Amino acid sequence: MQKKTINMPDESSQEAVDEFWMQHACILAEKAAQQGEVPVGAVLVLGNQMISEGWNRSIQLHDPTAHAEMVALQKGGGKIKNYRLVDTTLYVTLEPCPMCAAALVHARIKRLVFGAFDLKTGAAGSVFNLVNDARLNHQIEIRAGVLESRCRQQIRAFFKARRQAHKLLKVSRDKG
Repeated sequence: MQKKTINMPDESSQEAVDEFWMQHACILAEKAAQQGEVPVGAVLVLGNQMISEGWNRSIQLHDPTAHAEMVALQKGGGKIKNYRLVDTTLYVTLEPCPMCAAALVHARIKRLVFGAFDLKTGAAGSVFNLVNDARLNHQIEIRAGVLESRCRQQIRAFFKARRQAHKLLKVSRDKG
């Protein structure tokens, strides 16, 4: 199997770089949705070069920790042979949950760039702010809302389809 290398052009602004990698994370989120997973994708980058990527796989792997961020962190640590991912940026389509936020702090990532806010379990400013809690030994630079509309729409479309499928199943059970 050939390794995939994606490099961001050096001459781009930080905003363009962030959008470039978030677009790739959105593609990974779509991959998750096609596999019946909540559509979240993540890309771990060092020096404008992708180290690893991940998408939600909790349902498929029967693993509550197999969130997109965790998958990307695990692969990234394996690739660079260190659990400390210093100077990296993680791009993720949805604001990390508390579990993922704690892992990001522990891994010492430098930047977190996310798309949609998670108003129920977000841990990078929405509900909690674990990634910048002064009581912890590391804080993370955050850029929120990158391609927010696209990222939010992926999540909404997934859950709308899921609710419709449940309604149809209920209707067919009630008739049978």
